[in-house]
Amino acid sequence: MKVVSWNVNGIRACVKKGFLDYFHEVDADIFCIQESKLQKGQIDLDLKGYEQYWNYAVKKGYSGTAVFTKKKPIRVTYGLNNEEVQDEGRIITLEFETFFLVNVYTPNAKRDLSRLEYRLEWEDELYSYLKELDAVKPVIYCGDFNVAHQEIDLKNFKTNHGNSGFTTEERGKMTRLLGSGFVDTLRHFHPDTTDIYTWWSYMKTIRERNVGWRIDYFIVSERLVPVLRDSRADTSIMGSDHCPIVLELNNL
Repeated sequence: MKVVSWNVNGIRACVKKGFLDYFHEVDADIFCIQESKLQKGQIDLDLKGYEQYWNYAVKKGYSGTAVFTKKKPIRVTYGLNNEEVQDEGRIITLEFETFFLVNVYTPNAKRDLSRLEYRLEWEDELYSYLKELDAVKPVIYCGDFNVAHQEIDLKNFKTNHGNSGFTTEERGKMTRLLGSGFVDTLRHFHPDTTDIYTWWSYMKTIRERNVGWRIDYFIVSERLVPVLRDSRADTSIMGSDHCPIVLELNNL
């Protein structure tokens, strides 16, 4: 089974930059996107063979997530409590027979850290939610988490300590999750490999010089480790300021 996650930074813009070429080439069983930046009816993606599930933000041109899957899920829920209105459209959960798939676009703490308190509250609620799901069946948790966990996960770690996405508090929430029965799949396969990033600033030459951050993840329940085959970043794929990430597992 192959699962892909990609912050597309606006699906309409990404489609114009080759999204569909990559989508068909990678041929994922499940394809998750974040930051779709649209409302219902603003795009018609012809994805033959896939069910489509969208979670739109109330604010136009902002946030939003979607999941495209070949296999129809047992159940789909939106947000942490399946609320009718999703202000920012940041979470979609698909329940399958043997696992849960949770696609998330984590709130950014903002440059001035004005949203850090909200972000930490979000992390606590999501942690409880993931633990509840994991008690029922294994979880595949993916998306743009807006945090570089360790110094190895960003190029300029010395100058970014304490900055949004690399605060002690944000990193600590990730450490807690990974210490409670979950695994960062890329680090499972590449524990010490440097220069693997998934996001780059649009500033000139930044991506060419690979001055990036790894803020997109596939994290899974520990008991899925025996069926993991590969976890990687498709860093050559353009179309967004993020690149896609790919998880391959033996069939669940």
